[in-house]
Amino acid sequence: MSQYEEYPGYVLWMTGLSGAGKTTIALLLEEDLKARGCKFERLDGDVVRESLTRDLGFSKEDRDKNIERVSFVAKLLSRNGVGCVCSFISPYQAVRDMVRAGTTNFIEVFIDAPLDVVIGRDVKGMYKKAIAGEIPNFTGISDPFEAPANPEIHIHTDQETPAASAQRILAYLEERGFIPVHEAALLPA
Repeated sequence: MSQYEEYPGYVLWMTGLSGAGKTTIALLLEEDLKARGCKFERLDGDVVRESLTRDLGFSKEDRDKNIERVSFVAKLLSRNGVGCVCSFISPYQAVRDMVRAGTTNFIEVFIDAPLDVVIGRDVKGMYKKAIAGEIPNFTGISDPFEAPANPEIHIHTDQETPAASAQRILAYLEERGFIPVHEAALLPA
């Protein structure tokens, strides 16, 4: 039996405001999972919008369609024993519930940071434009973000480093048998 056959597929769904740290943490997870030899794919909102969903905008209908397409990919991967590290704002609870129902071993991770913190991290100036009314339907400003009520993992990126957040997620995956246990952490704390 290969190392891949020992571990079930899963969907690690990271949701949170723009600038909360989803992609930063996902990249750290990717580095660690590669080092462990895990079978996984990383699906990121910005990357997916450049390819799979470039025809969609940011209306509620388009956001729902975006997540519907990503969910289909995650469903195929997870049911075939591949772990999926997904980082999407995915602001609506009903849509996240749909992803949960349609995928294998769904793990919701709330990447949480207060609005003032994410505005302070805004290197692209998107929040500034949204506050000025230049960007309609911007999550957290002119469009709602429905925070998960009961995520499996709740990360507060204003209270710990990205590496510490990634370690907590990896520990969760190890404890539940989704990835091999490593004696020493591969990421610095």
